[in-house]
Amino acid sequence: MVQSLNTKVDLTIDATSFLGINEYGKIMIGDKAFEFYNDRDKRKFIQIPWEDVDYVIASVMFKGRWIPRYAIRTKKNGTYTFSSKEPKKVLRAIREYVDPDHMVHSLGFFDVLKRAFTRRK
Repeated sequence: MVQSLNTKVDLTIDATSFLGINEYGKIMIGDKAFEFYNDRDKRKFIQIPWEDVDYVIASVMFKGRWIPRYAIRTKKNGTYTFSSKEPKKVLRAIREYVDPDHMVHSLGFFDVLKRAFTRRK
């Protein structure tokens, strides 16, 4: 059994991890870390301490009405992408521990195209 890093849990919710193959499990947000535990295999888990979180990137569509997925970029180990049942609740819970200046929107489809064409000079 895996030992949790958190001493106090703020939110536990069903989620999907997009690290390689999609894995279903639960996200646990607490006072020490962001944690994801797989439902089927207890050996597959992700624990990200709040000190290691660099940015939280949210994919926002329809002017904030729908957030299909969000990513956590760490200082050392790269980016982890997740989706959950209620992403706004998750992002509000994360905002308690991560500086709001480090929570950003991802680029939209047309922004990516615009950036690709303006840099081709």
